[in-house]
Amino acid sequence: MAELPEKENFMTLKVEEWVMSKVEEYREHYETNYRLKHDEYYRLWRGIWHGSDKLRDSERSRLIAPALMQAVESSQAEIEEATFGRGDWFDMTDDVGDAEAEDVAFLRKQLKEDMKFAKARSSISDVILNAAVFGQGIGEIYMEEITELVPDTQPVLDGAMSAVGVVEKERFLIKMRPILPQNFFIDPLAASIEDALGCGTDIYVPQHQVQKDIDSGIYRDVDIGTVEPETELEASDDIEVTDSDGVRLTRWYGLVPTELFNEAAEEGDEVDTDDSFVECNIVIANGSTLLKIEANPFMMRDRSIVAFSWDTVPSRFWGRGVCEKGYNSQKALDTELRARIDALALTVHPMVAVDASRLPRGAKFQVKPGKTFLTNGNPSEIIQPFNFGSVDQITFSQGAQLQQMVQQATGAVDGAAFAQAAATGDTNSGGISMGLGAIIKRHKRTLLNFQDNFLIPFVEKAAWRYMQFEPELYKAKDYKFVVSSSLGIIAREYEVTQLVQLLQTMGQDSPLYPLLVESVVESMNLTNREKILASIKESQQPNPEEQEEAQIRKEFERMLAEAQLKKIAAETMEIETRIEQNRVETQMLPIAEQTKRIQADAQGDSNAEEQARFDAEIKIADMQLKERQVAVAEVQAATQATMAQNNQNDSDNLDKALREQ
Repeated sequence: MAELPEKENFMTLKVEEWVMSKVEEYREHYETNYRLKHDEYYRLWRGIWHGSDKLRDSERSRLIAPALMQAVESSQAEIEEATFGRGDWFDMTDDVGDAEAEDVAFLRKQLKEDMKFAKARSSISDVILNAAVFGQGIGEIYMEEITELVPDTQPVLDGAMSAVGVVEKERFLIKMRPILPQNFFIDPLAASIEDALGCGTDIYVPQHQVQKDIDSGIYRDVDIGTVEPETELEASDDIEVTDSDGVRLTRWYGLVPTELFNEAAEEGDEVDTDDSFVECNIVIANGSTLLKIEANPFMMRDRSIVAFSWDTVPSRFWGRGVCEKGYNSQKALDTELRARIDALALTVHPMVAVDASRLPRGAKFQVKPGKTFLTNGNPSEIIQPFNFGSVDQITFSQGAQLQQMVQQATGAVDGAAFAQAAATGDTNSGGISMGLGAIIKRHKRTLLNFQDNFLIPFVEKAAWRYMQFEPELYKAKDYKFVVSSSLGIIAREYEVTQLVQLLQTMGQDSPLYPLLVESVVESMNLTNREKILASIKESQQPNPEEQEEAQIRKEFERMLAEAQLKKIAAETMEIETRIEQNRVETQMLPIAEQTKRIQADAQGDSNAEEQARFDAEIKIADMQLKERQVAVAEVQAATQATMAQNNQNDSDNLDKALREQ
């Protein structure tokens, strides 16, 4: 690690010289370790051939297979669909203690409108593509105040007529600029933007843009010149830029020595601190002219750079992209295809062997249709066809296997290959589901990395800048931002398949059936999806007339049940009273008979007839008691039958009344 200069040596440098020394150091690290790889990844993605791509000296074909191109576009489309497929790609929530919900609803709507006007979605898509190709997606956040022309109608001639025209409206926007790896520099020892001593962008811009910013007071009023473009800062080395009317603009976001900052800052902008470094933003033109220097002006003290890795590499800033993962398989596939094309040139095109000593002087031997060959002797002895045989058919299967290796390495899915495999029976639905499950997990990992390290930080920083510079519209509060992402295309199709299989296992009368149908429609990419979902939800809502009828029926049944309970209670009480009376009378009969017998014995006039009569009365009493018990049982059975008949009659009367209504 290079040691920082001592404080007393800082004063020998200007701040722009110190910054540019760091920029050149950082750029040298990138050029040494990453530039050649990134250039080759770019060519493989674009399908551009370069002489350095040869793997054999005898290689003549310049064919580049589209496997890696398809993997990049498929992976990018999956992340974009998961992020933007539902329309609203972010949401915001207020703190729990805030009782006013209108402020967060207004800010959510306003922020989405400003993001749409600033074309943030297009910029984010470019960053995702750069991450897929190079392994690192980088975006620079900047502010711009524009004049918006709005169509308007104004009354004229005291309202008698209306004039149609436009109205100019000043608008403040937060935008994002996608940055290519060769136009970005960062501290080599840093693994993130926040950990770096400094980072920034180094690009060529037209001279008139810089002059406009000088005229508007954004930059210092200094003389700037133009420089010849350097190929190291261009997007591709296959395009030659001849326009020299450009300015190399270097933007630094990071720390600089406090002494150098105070020396270069304008009067009144110096900082009074004991810290060795101060966080600032610096703009330098052509590597030598200081255009702007200011302490970090943002209220959250954040840097205007957001970045994420497609696949993270531990302890490194630069990540691993789709091209790097499929690089070896792509190179092997290109070698296989080029070797086959070169072999076809030897086997398809006719070649002949001739005896040069027996050809006419000055003859030019070329094989053409209808060509006449002049020979000094028998042509069959002088001219003989010559070939190298045929191309081995195994190269077809080898090419297919290598293309499958590209998909295996990158995690991209070839829909045509899966459809062909399912149609030919090469695999079953279980195998396809297992393969898609593994692919979806890889995409989900990249999606979460993109959301946590890029999307949410970008939305937060944009909202903070709006709160600071547009306080009339954006109220400064601690809002929480949530990404409204969903499943990607492949994941949604996989989910639809699983839901349809689940629907086949249950009937339409199941309470879960409507919920599963709604989930299937939500996962499908239909143009009228929202209308279908609204119809499904409307069909699930109960009919108000049916609700009222059910309420009346329920109330009537309740009243009927209460009346029946009262009637049953009264009848039960009457039966219990009769049973008690019979029981008492039955108990009194033996006592009365015993009394009569005692009286007869006392009088001494008992005889056989009296005894027989007494026995007969006892039997009669027993029979009456049994008859009373049978009568009680019959009364209870009749009571229950009467109650059942009354319930049926009441229900029939209720149905008849409802039908009449």
